Amino acid sequence: MSRLRPKDFGLDPKKGDPWFANDNQTSTSEARSKPSPRFNLIPFNKIARRQTNPYLIKGLMSSTGLIVVWGPPKCGKSFWAFDAVMHVATGWEYRGRRVTKGNVVYLALEGQDGFGDRVDAFRLLRLLDPEVNVPFYLIKERTDLVKDHSELINCIHAQSDSKPAVVVIDTMNRSLVGSESKDEDMAAYIKAADVIKETFDCAVIVIHHCGINESRPRGHTSLTGAADIQISVKKDADGNIITAVEYAKDMAEGTVIGSRLEVVELGVDQDGDPITSCAVVPAQVPSVPEPKKPKETKIVRTFRDAFAEALDNFGETIRIRGDGPQVKAVAVQKVREQFKRRYVTGEDNPEKQVDTVNKAFRRTLNALPPEFATETRDGRELIWRAN
Repeated sequence: MSRLRPKDFGLDPKKGDPWFANDNQTSTSEARSKPSPRFNLIPFNKIARRQTNPYLIKGLMSSTGLIVVWGPPKCGKSFWAFDAVMHVATGWEYRGRRVTKGNVVYLALEGQDGFGDRVDAFRLLRLLDPEVNVPFYLIKERTDLVKDHSELINCIHAQSDSKPAVVVIDTMNRSLVGSESKDEDMAAYIKAADVIKETFDCAVIVIHHCGINESRPRGHTSLTGAADIQISVKKDADGNIITAVEYAKDMAEGTVIGSRLEVVELGVDQDGDPITSCAVVPAQVPSVPEPKKPKETKIVRTFRDAFAEALDNFGETIRIRGDGPQVKAVAVQKVREQFKRRYVTGEDNPEKQVDTVNKAFRRTLNALPPEFATETRDGRELIWRAN
């Protein structure tokens, strides 16, 4: 075999082709005029760890990213979130954790009329000087985040003296025009939140409700997949607010914080009756042993095995939400085929057997464990591990 030469590829070292490392023909001015590369390849031994670990509240809230705070109605999640971000606005330490002070923008889209009472309760209970200026900004106008996020960004730029450290959206239900369970609507909502996050390099907290069984945030599972931190809020038998970090991408999970609501008298109304609101104060919550995970059923084990087999044989790499992270996904139909091969029904009638397997598969798919996510794309239903 004859040896290949540069000219066989149309290359000429004398003319300064970029493939030749020893090319000395290119002038300094020419090198300077070359555009910088769009993608830079960093050698392994040049990759350095972060020198700092930025946070809003250390071990609880990151300085950037999407933070989902969810729980059932009337569990105190909005009270808790307001109290937490007020510590960011004031720069106070939060339950023994360091805090990075910064501006807070809070979209109160539920209970707007009573929000001033919450602020007054915090002011009376916590602020030594009620006249002190705190960099906290309230927005009460109705919001469609997908449609209005650009105008929201412009208004924050125009009316605030510095960029926000955190933007709170309370709640998703009141800021999403569409279906929480529809993948296209949820993808558009997450993308709008991402634009706010990237514009201000800040955290975006979305306060959200739970599903019917109170085991996960309501709606499409892509929300959990997109969240950098997911925090659950619920009340215990004594009325304490229990806040727990369920998922976190760049910090430890499992942090649990106990709180309770303290009634604060604000004054009297036009009839002389007392006006009250509540403020969040720390509460001692007895340590409870980690509950045992329910034993996984045969049908779920079969589904997991079918998913793993289908992913190995037919998996494809997709990008979530068009511009999100890449994951390895597989068509639900391929998982169904593997499921049918594994799931034994005991039915003698072939038609009944097919019907039973189909129902079992669809029932399992509709009640997926939280680490799975699904999306319909180009007419195909895809599934992947979200965590």
